[in-house]
Amino acid sequence: MPASASASAFASPPEIPAPLVGTGWLAAHLGRVVVFDASVGAHRGGSGRIPGARPFDLDGHLSDHDAPAPHTMPTAAAFEEALRGLGVGDGDAVVVYDAAGVYSSARAWWMLRAMGFDRAAVLDGGLPAWIAARLPVEAGPAVYDGPRGSFTARPRPGLLVDADTVAGALADPGAVVLDARTRERFAGSAPEPRPGLRGGHMPGALNLPFGELQGPGGLMRPAGELRAAFEALAGERERLYFSCGSGVTACVLALGATLAGYGETAVYDGSWSEWGVSSDRPVATGA
Repeated sequence: MPASASASAFASPPEIPAPLVGTGWLAAHLGRVVVFDASVGAHRGGSGRIPGARPFDLDGHLSDHDAPAPHTMPTAAAFEEALRGLGVGDGDAVVVYDAAGVYSSARAWWMLRAMGFDRAAVLDGGLPAWIAARLPVEAGPAVYDGPRGSFTARPRPGLLVDADTVAGALADPGAVVLDARTRERFAGSAPEPRPGLRGGHMPGALNLPFGELQGPGGLMRPAGELRAAFEALAGERERLYFSCGSGVTACVLALGATLAGYGETAVYDGSWSEWGVSSDRPVATGA
């Protein structure tokens, strides 16, 4: 689909079968779905793009740069305006990918869910899986210069939560807070990549590095394996809260938990970029 075309201008969009779709499914429906490239940082534009991909710019206007923490969710009004500017309508089907695999694409998917849009999925394995399948790639970064869409934001406040909510979850025996950072950053034995942050983790949080939910080729593990990974830490608890460095890879855990059948999940939007600054919020070190 040309970047200047709207998915709504073609045949009716397909139903999204699951929160995660494979390269074969996307290839079969290319031209009937809105495809977003949600790559961040050094991964942006380096390996080309899936044909017709539009930019879901988490480093740019799809984060609130007036907030102290990076990658903070924009207001509902700002998000709605951004999605309309990208040509998205309420009836469209959306697939999000990134050039790292399943990384920042999960953040875009979770943001869409948080704004009431469920017709979206993450591309399993992202752009690397697409390239490995020998599917077509266009040169250059994702672009969009087509007509405006009619996207309507319908916020679900419980999907993205603040520090006070997470503090309450840490004290709740029926909930668990899972941190998606590496084991070294969680323990405080490796420095944080962002200056000014303390090392360590929230007391009572448990560590589940997001990469452990992925198998060969960067594909998400099967649902049964995902469920076992969460149950190993959460036990019988069904209310799961996710944190990471800046609210991005926490959404990989949210995706994994959704695939594993959990329904009561939330992402700490500020994550360690907020909690880890010098403040009266407690910090623990070690495993």
